[in-house]
Amino acid sequence: MPGIMDIKRKIKSVQNTQKITKAMKMVSAARMRKAEEAMNDARAYANKIYELCCNMAEKVDSESHPFLAQKAEVKNICLAIITSDKGLCGAFNSNVLKKTTAFIKEHEGKNIKFVMVGKKGNDAFGKRGYEVLEKYITFGGRITYEEAGEIGDKLVDYYLNEEVDEIYTIHNEFKSTSVQVGKVTKVLPLAFEAPEVAAADGAVDYIYEPKADVLLKEIMPRYINFTVFFAVLESIAGEHGARMIAMDNASRNAGDLVRKLELQFNKARQAAITTEILDIVNGAEALNG
Repeated sequence: MPGIMDIKRKIKSVQNTQKITKAMKMVSAARMRKAEEAMNDARAYANKIYELCCNMAEKVDSESHPFLAQKAEVKNICLAIITSDKGLCGAFNSNVLKKTTAFIKEHEGKNIKFVMVGKKGNDAFGKRGYEVLEKYITFGGRITYEEAGEIGDKLVDYYLNEEVDEIYTIHNEFKSTSVQVGKVTKVLPLAFEAPEVAAADGAVDYIYEPKADVLLKEIMPRYINFTVFFAVLESIAGEHGARMIAMDNASRNAGDLVRKLELQFNKARQAAITTEILDIVNGAEALNG
């Protein structure tokens, strides 16, 4: 059995760790609220620009537009992997890494290239011999639309220069504070599904100036940039939610461990007291004898 002082040091160490996990939980809770607000504010714009692009895509020849034309043969695929820069967030990053591994197996024989958004994804796949086109690992859990636009512009350039035939993003979709689900989204070439419209209203018909095909060339890069931006916002909100839950569980586990160590400490102290009493009694009997 460990000595009393050893157990006392362990209790102190676990209590110090518990203070850190509780503080990290509070920080993550505050950051998650801000990240969730930013994500919800962006959702309306994301839905509207998607609806607008769907409408314009129906009015142009998809085969003649570089963003809509489906490739006859796909050889090179680019994966934009969105993970966190830091750990201590449970299974948050492993969800994305598992989705990525499954995607690679499903597309065996294709040349997979990566754009890394987040340090953890780069650590996992950057050292396995895959070609990494770009690295964005310094956001630190924050991103602006301009920064996301740089990523989107790079993806568009790689696609238009025919360095890749398809582009996908893999990130955690924010469902709730405790639920983040790995999601694979095809970015290019775009394949829109017509938005649901109430039968009484009929199909939405816009009047475009200039023509839809000209406007589409201007809108598409913005749509792609905002798709990347919204995916990163979802990932950031999910990261803070996952870290908050992980730190709450760690604090609870630390509390349980402290209680077990305190029980062990009390037993050791009682055993030491009993031993001392026996030594005193035996010494007294020896003197009397």
